[in-house]
Amino acid sequence: ALAVPGGTDVPPKKRIDARKKLAKAIEKRFPEAKLFPLNTEQESSLLLRHLATQKQRHLAFRDRRAHLLAYAAEFVPGQESDLVGTLKVSGFVRGQTLNVNSLVHIVGHGDFQMSQVDAPPDPLSLNPRVVKGQKRSQDMEVQDDSVNGIDEMEEDVKVLMKSDLNKQESLQSEVVPDPMEGEQTWPTEEELQEAEASLKANRRVVKVPKGTSKYQAAWIVDDGEEGNREDDDDDDDEDDDIDDDMMEEAVSQEGESSEEEEEPAEEDCETMTVSECLRDDQYDEKVEEDEQMLERYKQERMDEMFPDEVDTPRDVPARVRFQKYRGLKSFRTSPWDPKENLPRDYARIFQFQDFSRTRKHLFRQIEKEETEGASVGWYVTLHVCNVPVSVMESFKEGKPLVLFSLLPHEQKMSVLNFLVRRHPSNSEPVRAKEELIFHCGFRRFRASPLFSQHTSADKHKLERFLRPDAALVVTVYAPITFPPASVLLFKQRSNGMHDLIATGSLLSVDPDRIVIKRLVLSGHPFKIFTKTAVVRYMFFNREDVMWFKPVELRTKWGRRGHIKEPLGTHGHMKCHFDGQLKSQDTVLLNLYKRVFPKWTYDPHVPEPVPWVRSESALPVQEVEME
Repeated sequence: ALAVPGGTDVPPKKRIDARKKLAKAIEKRFPEAKLFPLNTEQESSLLLRHLATQKQRHLAFRDRRAHLLAYAAEFVPGQESDLVGTLKVSGFVRGQTLNVNSLVHIVGHGDFQMSQVDAPPDPLSLNPRVVKGQKRSQDMEVQDDSVNGIDEMEEDVKVLMKSDLNKQESLQSEVVPDPMEGEQTWPTEEELQEAEASLKANRRVVKVPKGTSKYQAAWIVDDGEEGNREDDDDDDDEDDDIDDDMMEEAVSQEGESSEEEEEPAEEDCETMTVSECLRDDQYDEKVEEDEQMLERYKQERMDEMFPDEVDTPRDVPARVRFQKYRGLKSFRTSPWDPKENLPRDYARIFQFQDFSRTRKHLFRQIEKEETEGASVGWYVTLHVCNVPVSVMESFKEGKPLVLFSLLPHEQKMSVLNFLVRRHPSNSEPVRAKEELIFHCGFRRFRASPLFSQHTSADKHKLERFLRPDAALVVTVYAPITFPPASVLLFKQRSNGMHDLIATGSLLSVDPDRIVIKRLVLSGHPFKIFTKTAVVRYMFFNREDVMWFKPVELRTKWGRRGHIKEPLGTHGHMKCHFDGQLKSQDTVLLNLYKRVFPKWTYDPHVPEPVPWVRSESALPVQEVEME
C-alpha cells in the first residue's frame, strides 16, 4: 500500500489526472501496490483496515531458522578488554525454536556463540502484571519502565538454559592446511628399486676411440640424440612452469614503468583541462570518475564486439605468456579434471560429499524432530559472547539489530554459486572480480565474484562483464548457506550509497564447478590457396608457431584447420583448412585456463547511506533506548 497525502492541494478537476500519472509512475517500481489517498478520516480508516488484513509473506530461509529482532540490548564489557564483551539482546523468537548451543549470526557483523538464554518479563504482554499495594499511577509507571526492556531484565529473570561445551557448535570457519601434509622424508624400498631399474635402462653402450674417458664419451653424438632432445624439451616445460610467476612479475614491472613514462603527458592534458575551466570548478569535480567510467564502457563495448580476443605480445614470447593455457578439441565434450591444479585457498574450504542429501536430511530434521530451547513467541534475552562494542554502537544509532540462528555447517567457508540477472534500473558496466555487496538470505557481506555462463555442461565460460541480456552465475568464497535463499547484488558508491545491480537466488554450493577463461589469438590470411593459406600477425617468431602447432584453428566464417609448418622467422605459418578461405576472414586460435575467485570475503558491511534523511527519526530512536 502507498499512502498519498496532500491531495487537497490539487484542484478538483485535476485530481483524477494527477492520480493516473502517479499510478503510472510507480507501476514499474511497485507493480502490485495500491494507492490510498489520505485526505479525510474515512480514507485513513480504509488504509488502516487494509494494513490490518495483510499477511506476512513466508520466506523459506527465514521460516527454517530461528531469528530475533532486538527490542532492547545491553553491552557488558569483558575482563580483558572494553572493546569486546557480552551482548545481552532481548526480543521475541520467530521462525523456529532457538537452541543455546547453536551459533547466531548478527547481520552485518558476523557469527557468534551464545552462553545463556534468559526469560525476562514480557514488556508487551496482553495481560500486564498488576502490583498490589500500589496506586494506579505507580502501576502505570511500572508498565512504562517495562517498555524500555532494560530495567525489567534485572528483575524476575529466569534462566532458561546454559550452553554445554560438549554440544556447542564451533566457530571454526576454515580448514587450517598442513604444509607438511603429503611430504615424504625418505623413499620406500620399492621406489629405490624402481630408480635403480630406470638407471640401468637408461645406460647405453657407445663405441668410442681407445683411451676415451667416461666424461668424453658422454659428449659423443649418436643416433639416439633425437630421443634425448625430447626429454630436454620436457625439462624446459617444467622450467617454464616454475618461472611463470617471475615472467609475469617482470612484464607487470615493465608495464608499470611504461605507465610512469606516460604519466607526464597525461598530467599535461589534465592541466590544460583545469586551466580551461577555471570559471566553474564544481562542474569538473568528477572528471576523473567520468574518465574511468568512459574507459569501462569502452572495454565492455570491445568485449561485445570482439569477445575474448587479445593481442599477442611482442616483447614476451607467446609460449611464455600463455603457458598456463591449453587447447581443447571441443569446449563442450573435452574432459577437464576438477581436482587439477587447485589453488591454495581450496585447502581452506569445506566440501560436501553429497550436498543435496545433507540439505534434505537437515530440513527433514527441522520438520519432524523437536528441538530443545526457546519456543516461537517467547520473549527472551540472549547472552552473545565475544561481541565487539561496535555492534552496540550501531544499535544506539537506531539501526536494526537482527540475529539469526545458524543451521549446522553454515559457519563454514565454501564456494557458492548464485544465479542472477541484471537489474534494468542499472546500466553501468560491472567487471568480474570487482568488489560487490551481497545480501544472500540473512547474510550481508563483501566479495569479488566471477561471472560465468549458466549452462548444463561440465565447463562454463567466464564472462568479463555482467551481461544485461542473459542470466549469469556468480561464484564467490562465502559461508555455506542451504538453499532456497534469495540474493541481491549492490555496488557501493564513493558517497556510501548502494546501487542495486542484480537480483537472483542461490544456485549451489559446489567447489567443483569449473569456470574456464578463454583467450582468442587472431591472425590474418596473407596468401590464400585452395585449402591452404599463409597466416600472419598471430605469432611473431618461429618457436611460438611450433609450440602452438597441435592446437586446432578456426575462422569467423566457420572454417576449421591446423598449423602445418612455420615459414621464415617472423611468425608466418602455413595452415591447412577444410575449405578455401575468404580474404575478409579471420583465423582464430582458442586457449583455455581454469580460473578461481579471489578470497576477499568480508562480513563487516556498514549500513548504506539513506537516500532521504529523516529529521524526525532521531528523537524516536532515543526514546526507544531510554
